[in-house]
Amino acid sequence: MKFHNQMILATDVDYRESNAVAAGILFERWESESPVKEITVRVSNVEAYVPGQFYKRELPCIKALLDTIHDSITCILIDGYVYLGKDRKPGLGKHLWDMLEGQIPVIGVAKSAFADTPEPAELIRGNSIRPLFVTSEGIDAEIARQCVRKMHGENRIPTLLRRVDALCRKGHGARGMGRGAWDWENMLKFFILLRPQCCQTYVYEYSKFQ
Repeated sequence: MKFHNQMILATDVDYRESNAVAAGILFERWESESPVKEITVRVSNVEAYVPGQFYKRELPCIKALLDTIHDSITCILIDGYVYLGKDRKPGLGKHLWDMLEGQIPVIGVAKSAFADTPEPAELIRGNSIRPLFVTSEGIDAEIARQCVRKMHGENRIPTLLRRVDALCRKGHGARGMGRGAWDWENMLKFFILLRPQCCQTYVYEYSKFQ
């Protein structure tokens, strides 16, 4: 297999019942605003979600995505945790690291706090007051946080992580009904259609803290 440029890979997966779309964005530098390449892969017959074993559902989807990539990857970003809680229980990212036999560093960027997540994992970006939660393997934890901090975008979630999230949802043909589809942004858009004037203030506050 021939490898080309060295790239950073951001991944995300969107689910519809027993089907999924895994998406990947390849970019050259942490500060990059635009991707070099976008990839989507449809996966059928995915595992049902089992509490505490989410990796069994998502890991095969990420593997299917990686099988289509021929570039040399220097780091992989996942939507979730590498380690869970202060006891550092293996999360999706750790299982990915093991699957790759420790050859590629993995950084987990989670939007929601897991119970007993150590405070040093928290990362405040831009104008937001809500943290992201960054864990890693194969790369120093502080360096991983700094890498995520300097990613493009003034808001809480970096530009390219937003983009890969939208890309996997778009792979199903429409937004909504996938994992995380009814986020605050979509809810606000829905209410604006119903009450445009009443929602102006809330839209401003939402935008201010993202």
